[in-house]
Amino acid sequence: MKQFLWQIIVGILGLYLAILLVPGVAISGGEELTQQGVKTLFLAGAVLGLINFFIKPIIKIITFPLRLLTLGLFGLVINMAMVWIVDIIFPELIIANLSAIFWTSLIIWLLSWSILRKEAKRI
Repeated sequence: MKQFLWQIIVGILGLYLAILLVPGVAISGGEELTQQGVKTLFLAGAVLGLINFFIKPIIKIITFPLRLLTLGLFGLVINMAMVWIVDIIFPELIIANLSAIFWTSLIIWLLSWSILRKEAKRI
């Protein structure tokens, strides 16, 4: 249960950092995050956390031979696909191009790696 909640928190925080740091990532509605934008950010982050918790492990098992052949680099493609799915589900979330998806997934991966690794040490 803790891991599930941490995945949602990482999704929300990762998308927020991507909006702040990555050019081409925004929530529609202008420069500032409005109340609707914050709501969209929380929903999109929660959906990203749900996808990372439920769907990503299944995809990682299916693509294990490919990840093994590429020495784990295909995991980045999987992360990018998860972010892209969230971008498709939420039209208010604007991720302009492939490089923006790459940097967004890299930010989320770094957050996930650092936060969930620290949480695993506590257990």
